[in-house]
Amino acid sequence: MTVQLDFLKNVLYFSGLDLAEIESIDKLVFEKSAERGEMVLLEGESATDLYFVASGAVKVFKTSAEGKEQILSIVRPGESFNDVSIFDGGPNPASARAMGPVLLYGIKKNDIEAILRNHPRVVLNVINVLASRVRHLVSLVEDLSFKHVIGRVAKILFEQVGGGQMGRGPRLTQQEMAAMAGTAREVVGRSLKALEEEGAIKVDRNRIVITDKEALKRVMEVSS
Repeated sequence: MTVQLDFLKNVLYFSGLDLAEIESIDKLVFEKSAERGEMVLLEGESATDLYFVASGAVKVFKTSAEGKEQILSIVRPGESFNDVSIFDGGPNPASARAMGPVLLYGIKKNDIEAILRNHPRVVLNVINVLASRVRHLVSLVEDLSFKHVIGRVAKILFEQVGGGQMGRGPRLTQQEMAAMAGTAREVVGRSLKALEEEGAIKVDRNRIVITDKEALKRVMEVSS
């Protein structure tokens, strides 16, 4: 079995399909690569392809008229992006940029429509994917509206680092963390220092290590 076939078997979009169905879909997939900082999608442009991240990570973000960036999500291997515009026919609602070297698998809009007609199971999977996307955006709005910045930063660290050091997800700069938390880089720096003083994390050069997972969770929960 090829790497691409094995990848498609583990993508939520195609969960529950048999090998013959996966093989028929595999014929419609194309590869696209991007280097760190390269734009993959531009907000407002016509949507033509649905993408899955095979390796690396992609950040999906909005940009204000003043140039301020708000990161909506970080897309990791096995996950998709640009779903909404593919299904509703509208322009790309956000831009997407590679956070490092990235390998993408893409499927053309017309081919996605054919897949949905020929494989009803995929329709149910798409509903689950989009429902998860809505939950994520509702959670983001809640965090930006009700949590203090230190709580947002704590949540970003918890989700990116998990129980160890920064490395499970893409390495984030303080500017990228600020774009996720909806604040300024300097405020993120102060929040990291406060979390370190609380004993929740340790900042060692370019690494952030969670030293007290429960302390970090408490900050997440009470800083609203």
